[in-house]
Amino acid sequence: MKNKAFYRRALTIAVPMMIQNGITQFVGLLDNMMVGRIGTDAMSGVAIVNQLIMVWNLMIFGGLSGIGIFTAQFYGKNDRKGLRYTFRLMMQLSVLLLLTGLGIFFFFSTPLISLYLYQDGGIGDPAMTLQFANRYLSVMLLGFLPFIITQVYTTILKSTGETVVPMRASLTAVVVNLIGNYVLIYGKLGFPKLGVAGAAAATVAARFVEMGFLVIWTQYRKERFTWLQGAFRSLYVPVSLLKNVGAKTIPLMLNETLWAGGQAALTQCYAYMGLSVVAAFNISSTVSNVFCVAFIAMGAAIGIILGQELGQGNTETIQQMARRLTWFSVFLCTITAVLMLLMSGIIPQVYNTSPDIRALATTMLRITALTMPIDAYANAAYFTLRSGGKTFITFLFDSCFSWVCTVPAAFFLTRYSGLPFPAIYAIVLALPLIKCLIGSAMVRRGIWINDITEYS
Repeated sequence: MKNKAFYRRALTIAVPMMIQNGITQFVGLLDNMMVGRIGTDAMSGVAIVNQLIMVWNLMIFGGLSGIGIFTAQFYGKNDRKGLRYTFRLMMQLSVLLLLTGLGIFFFFSTPLISLYLYQDGGIGDPAMTLQFANRYLSVMLLGFLPFIITQVYTTILKSTGETVVPMRASLTAVVVNLIGNYVLIYGKLGFPKLGVAGAAAATVAARFVEMGFLVIWTQYRKERFTWLQGAFRSLYVPVSLLKNVGAKTIPLMLNETLWAGGQAALTQCYAYMGLSVVAAFNISSTVSNVFCVAFIAMGAAIGIILGQELGQGNTETIQQMARRLTWFSVFLCTITAVLMLLMSGIIPQVYNTSPDIRALATTMLRITALTMPIDAYANAAYFTLRSGGKTFITFLFDSCFSWVCTVPAAFFLTRYSGLPFPAIYAIVLALPLIKCLIGSAMVRRGIWINDITEYS
């Protein structure tokens, strides 16, 4: 902690993202609790849909983040033309991904949801869970458009170091979401009682508010964001840059999609052990998401800082910077993990579900807390490699690991081992130790240190 200015720079970028993500996840937790008050079937149905939507969300994140690597380096070079090109690419990609997501969830919702419906000793009703899930999803589809536009503006603003405004937009949205949840789920203040459809409607309304905030704020500051000037006059992007961006972005988008698909497959493996596990996993994952914001935001900050340094040509000290940022991320994560461990026995008691499900959720939270520093280190290594455009390596490092190691292990353990679920969960969460060893070796070798912003 000798170089305070260095860590202050990291926190200046990371803290607004921590606040933004933290409040978003906290409201998500409250949303989950409100739905959980309806009953186990409603909570499980919403959890299944959100797990499936997460695959699409991370496909967007991967695609836009791949372009964002170039944005950060263009910003480091003060190349306004390059920033304008990357913004256009983000908008074009978003249209394609929007149509893809709507098509998949409109036509294949029931078969996808049904993959998670297993009876478990009388706990939960698969038919009712499916009904709640479809009702929730039908409304959530209306929020796909504002969500993806918000992600475009958020990505380019964060890549240029502006993290406060996306935080403000998110804060505004979560207030709308929280109020909407209260009045629409339970039918307060004269509104109809809509249950899970009300939860989805509140989320959609919040997404439109967040999109409006970001678009209006950014568009009215073209004198500051000069790359916006003329950005919508054409779709032109140099072919050489398009090829370069495609070569880096496609593996990253594929990685995020496959990783999210791996998480969905992992949840499906857990679901094989019954709807009680689905419900407990939903509680555990929603709560842990609140406490994971520190190392997740630090990972994004690592990518931004190292990307800007590479764009400026500062390669002599960048290895040391990467090391410091990694361990700083682990340090912050350890603090939040201890907090989650202390809260693990309290939060599950709020849910209107069986004592067995609450007890299982508490155990899962404690296991997650103990393994969080492992994820923090692996996450930092991932963003370090990605900052230099090594997206194919991160593809192997991240999603391939999920499908080759984590998912097969969960599949085998849930079906053939006979172990109790907490033991299976602990083994699966400990597997990223392998990623830490591989990531550490690749970061030390410095293969990620390169400038990728050349175009003609």
